[in-house]
Amino acid sequence: RGCARCARRRAGCVRAMSSDGGVASPCINVCRIDAATGWCVGCLRTIDEIASWSQLADAERRALRDRLGPRRLQWRRLQRAAPPAEPGCSG
Repeated sequence: RGCARCARRRAGCVRAMSSDGGVASPCINVCRIDAATGWCVGCLRTIDEIASWSQLADAERRALRDRLGPRRLQWRRLQRAAPPAEPGCSG
């Protein structure tokens, strides 16, 4: 059982492999590039990383996924430091 956070973590572990046994894409279908960082707000990859994913070998995919953990920590710090959006602002 456990908490919701643990359940999300377990779901992430399941997504580590694709249905064909290769490394699964980190895409979570929240696709919007942040203008300040150049990262997708869903998976935190750059547009070049997203575009090249299908051509990468599994070792390269794992290396890219390994870079996403530290990037997520940086993203969270940036989000905490950002001023709140104005009411009605979508950005």
